[in-house]
Amino acid sequence: MNLSARAVLKLLFPFVWLVVVNFCAGAEDLPLVPAQECRPRAGLPNFIAKANTAGAEVKVGYLGGSITAQPGWRPKTLAHFQKTFPTAKFSEINAAIGGTGSDLGVFRLKQDVLDAKPDLLFVEFAVNDGGAEPQQIFRCMEGIVRQTWRTLPQCDICFVYTVTEQLVPPMLEGKFPRAASAMEQVADHYGIPSIHMCMEVARLAKEGKLVWKAPLPKTPEEKAKAGDKFVFAPDGVHPHVETGHELYLQAVARSLPVIRGASKGAGAHTLGAPFIATNYEHAKLIPINEATLSKDFTLLDARTDGFGKRWANRMTALHKATQAGATLTFKFKGTRAAIYDIIGPDCGQVIVTVDDQPAKTVPRFDSYCTYHRLATLGLGSDLPDQVHTVKIEVHPQQPDKAKILATRNNKMDKPERFDGTAFFPGAILLVGELVK
Repeated sequence: MNLSARAVLKLLFPFVWLVVVNFCAGAEDLPLVPAQECRPRAGLPNFIAKANTAGAEVKVGYLGGSITAQPGWRPKTLAHFQKTFPTAKFSEINAAIGGTGSDLGVFRLKQDVLDAKPDLLFVEFAVNDGGAEPQQIFRCMEGIVRQTWRTLPQCDICFVYTVTEQLVPPMLEGKFPRAASAMEQVADHYGIPSIHMCMEVARLAKEGKLVWKAPLPKTPEEKAKAGDKFVFAPDGVHPHVETGHELYLQAVARSLPVIRGASKGAGAHTLGAPFIATNYEHAKLIPINEATLSKDFTLLDARTDGFGKRWANRMTALHKATQAGATLTFKFKGTRAAIYDIIGPDCGQVIVTVDDQPAKTVPRFDSYCTYHRLATLGLGSDLPDQVHTVKIEVHPQQPDKAKILATRNNKMDKPERFDGTAFFPGAILLVGELVK
């Protein structure tokens, strides 16, 4: 399976694509790293120093996917920090978006995290990057590190890894899965501590004491039936807050003293030579109104529009077009571009033209579109570093939504909800610069 096919699968099926990871592993050989719960490396010296300062206000950023978005390890670790360092005051920057990986995180980092000036940044993308090529993981994860330290040199970073039933097999053999192994190379290069929060999960699974998919036992009969089995998650992916996320918390709690012991010499982080020259240090998110929009586009102003208000914390310039032929155009000099948009029941499809390449029709509707969610419309990656021209046009026809939904046994509850050809662009994701 080539990269473009895997990227399409990831876009269309945010969780199903994980099933194919093992079949894709041969696409690029990467040594798997020996499994270890904590590698403290250079520690978190600035965070530890500030956390030990009476009256200090300490901000912790959490950049990740749906596992971080849950009310689980994120609020649990924040509470643990408050208990461990009682004289400081802790607050969070919740920058988790379900179904997204580092390939979006690196673009939204400034807006969603760095502008709030965190003292510590956790990065959690090992699951949602499970199908990505190592080179792409290197680019994105290194881009996150270099952007952070270029903007906030005092901010410490910690990589954290989670796992799913589909991704756990290497851990049963004492190795990290491929995505975490790739991330460890970036962590090694920059001396960033890492915590794999699933070592205990893997141990229980190997001993046959873990139930990956089941409701939590509640009645005495259900608890008796479960016996000594540990019920991890309802779906094999998103841990129960009371069980799986508690194991994640305990892993961080065990690792904190180890990291604390390695934390010497607080001070500004400096950026030396990059791990790879093509990293996304200069990835950026540009409001869509900096492109040229035809008059058919409408700004969904968060002050007056309920739908716009719903997404205002992620998209400050969300627009909508429904008219066939409505166009969005821009030029850029760079190597990668995408549109940060929203897809959902009333969305249609767009015609994408990049430079003089043949136009492509791309749906903005998939088998999960019984609700609206954030998404990305890829325009090009690994492009020559030169000026490119992009044109996106609303297609006059709707895709076959009933057929698309049927692939996941979903149906239209109310056909009128699904009627439409809407396109909701909010920003341009760019490695490069806009050209006016």
